[in-house]
Amino acid sequence: MAKGTIAIEEAIIHPQGVEEVERWTTFLNPPSSDMPPKLTMSAHSARLLDIHEKRLQAMDDEGVEYMLLSLTSPGCQGEADKEKAETMATESNDYLAAECAKNPKRFGAFAALSMHDPIQAAAELKRCVKDLGMFGGMVNDFQSFGSNSEGKSYYDEEKFAPFWEMVQELDVPIYFHPRFPIDSELEKGGGGKYSERRHMLGAGVSFHLDLSFHVYAVCSSGFLDRFPGVKIVVGHLGEGIPFNLWRACHWINHPFKKGSRPCKQDYKYYFTHNVFITTSGFFSTEGLKFCVNELGIDRCLYAIDTPYENVKEGQDWWKSVNLSEEEKDTIARRNSIRVFKLPLEE
Repeated sequence: MAKGTIAIEEAIIHPQGVEEVERWTTFLNPPSSDMPPKLTMSAHSARLLDIHEKRLQAMDDEGVEYMLLSLTSPGCQGEADKEKAETMATESNDYLAAECAKNPKRFGAFAALSMHDPIQAAAELKRCVKDLGMFGGMVNDFQSFGSNSEGKSYYDEEKFAPFWEMVQELDVPIYFHPRFPIDSELEKGGGGKYSERRHMLGAGVSFHLDLSFHVYAVCSSGFLDRFPGVKIVVGHLGEGIPFNLWRACHWINHPFKKGSRPCKQDYKYYFTHNVFITTSGFFSTEGLKFCVNELGIDRCLYAIDTPYENVKEGQDWWKSVNLSEEEKDTIARRNSIRVFKLPLEE
């Protein structure tokens, strides 16, 4: 097809992962909704499973030239058992690489990674990039662990140094994506922060509140000073962080914090040297313009967030964005080709 947009946060599931996705039925479609949960999730699972039929047809109809696909959240991060999570990553990556190979002019992929063992995660990322032709990795916020799945690993911990070293060596981005909280924070009557506030779960509130914490933590960990070539991608217009950068930097640069913080620079520095943001599921022209002004146009990439968002809605919004054609081409094509080294003509 003719040159079109490149959408880079587009979800799929492995055929064996349907049961896991359906665990989240009540969050995606609460019982008070008009449609029966099972019916809705069956349709949702079908959309996630589809790559080469309705998804590709929508791309053709609406002018999306290329998609970077990834295993839907929570993926390996939701599996608390180390061996199961690593098997899930390997099998999902082999499956997705084979699917993309059927139509490499239209589809590429991010590697799913189990983050239980940073050295194993680094090796799997290397395998996926070197052997499977993937363009980076995707992590769905913290890694669950423990017999009751209550443990959380965040990737600012020192044990993850070998992983970030490999990310720099391979020169591929890591995409940070949100996930639902652990069970104890969700159980009704359990005292968790979302137990009685389930209306706040998901893309509207909890996703950006929880993931932004993790992104701030990695940015301020010192890893980006030790491994300055690391590239991180954050969707949904940077999970709200660009709109808080002034205040975040104001306080981390304060004399009583600056002397003891683990990072050499402030958040704005890392967001203009290491971090890229995308439009996934955040179709706000004024919000995008703010990010362009705050971070620079070379830090902003296009994404839709299919199938959680609709291809047509994303593309209709993009066509309405009142930036110059040169600016739109930079965001919707050239930046992704450059950042991910995609095999496409600019």
